[in-house]
Amino acid sequence: MSGAVAYAWAASRRWCAIIGLLAAGLALTGCGTVRLAYNNAPELTHWWLDSFLDLDSPQSARLRSDLNALQTWHRKEELPAVAELLKTLQAAAPQPVAAEQMCLWSRALEGRFQAVLERATPTAIAIGPTLSNEQLDHLARAWDKRNGVWREEWLDGTPQERLDRRVKNAIERAEGFYGRLSDSQKTLIRSQLENSPFDPATQYKEVVRRQKDALQTLRSLKAGAPGEAQTQADMRALLMRSLQSPDAAFVQYTERARSHFCGFAAELHNTTSAAQRVKLQQTLQGYEGDVRALMQR
Repeated sequence: MSGAVAYAWAASRRWCAIIGLLAAGLALTGCGTVRLAYNNAPELTHWWLDSFLDLDSPQSARLRSDLNALQTWHRKEELPAVAELLKTLQAAAPQPVAAEQMCLWSRALEGRFQAVLERATPTAIAIGPTLSNEQLDHLARAWDKRNGVWREEWLDGTPQERLDRRVKNAIERAEGFYGRLSDSQKTLIRSQLENSPFDPATQYKEVVRRQKDALQTLRSLKAGAPGEAQTQADMRALLMRSLQSPDAAFVQYTERARSHFCGFAAELHNTTSAAQRVKLQQTLQGYEGDVRALMQR
């Protein structure tokens, strides 16, 4: 339950990060914070993307307009689905949950994510081919800097140090929903993460592949000057490769990771006490209230 809840919260808070597909698949990660972040999402997203792309005036104007339109659409069409999902999770919180159900919730959230992607795709197709060589160089440098930070967090240190960081983060996330965990629950988290198929080196390899793919595609469009139809086709293909890796081994890896996550999240939830499940319900209720308030603005 904890993982599905976290994704639901992120879906309502960080919808705007989807425009990051223009930057080849980068993704961004209290109730009042949800409202504040959502209401300011267009401006925050514009600022975030500009830090990667150094947009010129026409690109900036197009992006601001599209982001505002995306938020208007999302508030009307997608927030109701997020609210209903949070309501469903509240009803399920007091009961044990199976790994299969956890995966169904995970895939339902992916469906909401996919809907936003489809809505944002025209923006990426419109702006991506207009990026200059200087802007692409700026993007490459920004990615290099971001990659360094990612390596420090996920690849640096001994295996034990990396595991300790992951355990600490997982406990903090779980306690944000359930309240204080018992020692046995913390031990369960450590054991599950020790046996997780998650591999930061594999993740990093895919991140770098997406970045190289984006830069190569965009530079090729600049050099070849194809027609509008071919440009749109190339951009759509790039976005699809960012969503679904052409690397079969990575696809298999992500399915193993998903399966493990579903089992892990279900097992943790099933160890929780009645009081912890009440805390989860209250947290979810707060998020649902936040989402429904956002729907009315």
